[in-house]
Amino acid sequence: MAEVTKVEKKASAKASKKVADPMAASVDKATQQMIRRAQDLGIETCFDRNITIKPCNIGNQGTCCKNCGMGPCRLPLPKDYDEATDDRKGLCGATPNTIAARNFVRMIAGGAAAHSDHGRAVAEVFLSAARKETDAYQIKDTRKLLDVAPLLGVATTVEKDGEVLDRDLDEIAVEVGEKAFNEWGKAEGELEYLTRAPKPRYEIWKKQGVLPRNIDREIVEIMHRTHMGVDQDYKNLMKQGTRAALADGWGGSMLATDLQDIMFGTPFPRVSEANLGVLKEDHVNIVIHGHEPVLSEMVVAVAQKPEMVEYAKQKGAKGIQLSGICCTANEILERHGVPLCGTFLQQELSIITGAVDAMVVDVQCIFQNLANVAKCFHTKLITTHPIAKMEQDNVLHIEFDEHHAIEDAERIVKLAIDNFENRGTEVMIPPQKSPIVAGFGVESVEYHLGGSFRGTYYTLNDNIINGRIRGIAGVVGCNNARVKHNEGHIAVVKELIKNDVIVLTTGCNAIACAMEGLLTPESASVFCGPGLAEICETVGIPPVLHLGSCVDNSRILLAATEVVKAGGLGNDISDLPVAGSAPEWMSEKAISIGQYVVASGIYTVFGAVFPTAGAPVFQRYLFEEMEKIYGGMCDFEADPIKHAHKMIAHIDKKRKALGIDKARDRVMMDFSDRQALEA
Repeated sequence: MAEVTKVEKKASAKASKKVADPMAASVDKATQQMIRRAQDLGIETCFDRNITIKPCNIGNQGTCCKNCGMGPCRLPLPKDYDEATDDRKGLCGATPNTIAARNFVRMIAGGAAAHSDHGRAVAEVFLSAARKETDAYQIKDTRKLLDVAPLLGVATTVEKDGEVLDRDLDEIAVEVGEKAFNEWGKAEGELEYLTRAPKPRYEIWKKQGVLPRNIDREIVEIMHRTHMGVDQDYKNLMKQGTRAALADGWGGSMLATDLQDIMFGTPFPRVSEANLGVLKEDHVNIVIHGHEPVLSEMVVAVAQKPEMVEYAKQKGAKGIQLSGICCTANEILERHGVPLCGTFLQQELSIITGAVDAMVVDVQCIFQNLANVAKCFHTKLITTHPIAKMEQDNVLHIEFDEHHAIEDAERIVKLAIDNFENRGTEVMIPPQKSPIVAGFGVESVEYHLGGSFRGTYYTLNDNIINGRIRGIAGVVGCNNARVKHNEGHIAVVKELIKNDVIVLTTGCNAIACAMEGLLTPESASVFCGPGLAEICETVGIPPVLHLGSCVDNSRILLAATEVVKAGGLGNDISDLPVAGSAPEWMSEKAISIGQYVVASGIYTVFGAVFPTAGAPVFQRYLFEEMEKIYGGMCDFEADPIKHAHKMIAHIDKKRKALGIDKARDRVMMDFSDRQALEA
């Protein structure tokens, strides 16, 4: 820690400045310890900035418009608000509903752009690999390639001389890559993956006129519609917002997940660990942070090379310890078992341990303040993406190129190893870490429910019908420094599983659950209701299933689709006893995810804050009218326990509509019984 002494000298000058109470800032002991250490060293973190920087109340309400140079026009909700006499207007006459809707759909556009640009980058690398333009990437999962090809209209067989023959896998891969890449900008038609949804769901989208044409067009059209003086009808704005969100969930994100699985391998459950305690004082610590696994896959491969491990030993280390933050963490966990270092809000704290020799970042959710924190330690902060640089002079930029992937990764890992010798003596790694089982997917869940030959979602449906499992919840999303770190995530999930609701999780919620010890089969007997606990014990799965990163929310959509296909629980996703949740969201991506989940027919509750409170009419449209159109709607509840019980109430409502609101004894069903259920 070369410059800690300089920081310590500043500590007394900053003593009078307000700082966060570690106990009030987070429920996690490792996080609390590192917040205290940062304050002792005079290093400011996001937790302290949360105390000194207050959010704009009008911005939180969604009624501040700055889409032209005549603004910002700020329309706060009056304390004596009366809908009948509400005459608030911007300078151009825009109403609170128009302003809030414009802001909301711009968030959808930002989130859809982030996820879908991630998908585009993966598609570019996939096409390079398929064309043999790079030696670093190959097609690893040929079975998934053959499953995905027909969904993109790519034939897997060819007829020759009256005989049906298998096509060459390399030819199929190239055509899949070309078809996938075309989804971002094709001139006509609609997204190919939309037909993966249940037919009744597709028909709803068609009737409402929200079938996405291509991914980029829907995002661009939002930006046009929300330009000053264009679309001024909140319902029409949300129609385009829904189309762009579907282009994310059933387009860019789903394509990213599939192509990553084909290139890097479809995930299956792996044992690992989570929290800052995964860092090792006697190892070279490389923390990978961001969202695109194209780089991290190569760093993992290079760090495991015997010659690289030997090089680390020559520098005095016992080996190389990789760990991850945010969604890149989830990606390398689900495919390689690389441990989770922490959530979004722990990124600064990982460096404050003094043990991180290099932090390698790509895109999304990366604090610019990492550079300021890294200055206080020996840590090398390395940016790798052409669209994501930092202005500070202590940040290294090593632009990653798939055509030189191994060389770029070797350079990064060697920099970290060489930096090990510069580490200070005052290393403080919190001891907290939890064992986890992570890396479930649509395919592995099916396997766990029935094995290689009997795998089916019918087993899940049967246990929902007989009442052992009350329902399914998708709990996802970020951390938000405006609320207590991880409290909402953990409280919501624990309340759900206590009430026999099985949880599918991604993103930082998945990491929070991992840190709390909820991603082990053993946790079921401690935290679950009797029905879910019995299922977890019988099948050998955790009550909270880690499905990956935030783009992998598409796995939740497909899992819900498989439940519909299995029969007995209705004909559409909106019929299922299913609910969604984002307890601590903060990113525009969460708004895009929420809207495509709602448009897919799932009731979805947001925590922390919801950016439409200043426009009650528009908010009512999202919270009530949307359900009449799509069968799903948004809701808001800041209190985690009330939040969970809103979800449970919705699940119970769906059980009642299906006629399964009363638990019954499990019975063995023969083939005719199953046919009757499916009918």
